[in-house]
Amino acid sequence: MSEHSFRRVAVSEDAAALLRALTAQHGPLMFHQSGGCCDGSSPMCYPVGMFLTGASDVDLGSIDVGLDDPIQVYMSESQFEYWKYTHLTIDVVPGRGAGFSVEGPTGMRFLIRSRMLTPEELAHFGLAPA
Repeated sequence: MSEHSFRRVAVSEDAAALLRALTAQHGPLMFHQSGGCCDGSSPMCYPVGMFLTGASDVDLGSIDVGLDDPIQVYMSESQFEYWKYTHLTIDVVPGRGAGFSVEGPTGMRFLIRSRMLTPEELAHFGLAPA
């Protein structure tokens, strides 16, 4: 595996297609993986600048959906403690989107699919056992 291929987050083609349409409507977007509260634990998609990240948010990386700018993905530090051993894929399914997330009116909702990091990924991210 090349150094460039180690990523914590990816996007399905269906989600990428929806994100291209939403970007055309709302401008540049970003994700924040919520840690509960009103909308459960959902990947929330916002126009850049509508949700401000802070020192307690972890930058998981970006997803390329075929636009000029990739879409940045963040998660709260406390949530990251639970998810740090997993690779996340942002996907989309029919359903009611989260109230504050831009896909809400589309009849689709974003969700996270996860898998455990491979031994190579664990080592790359400094999580392999000593």
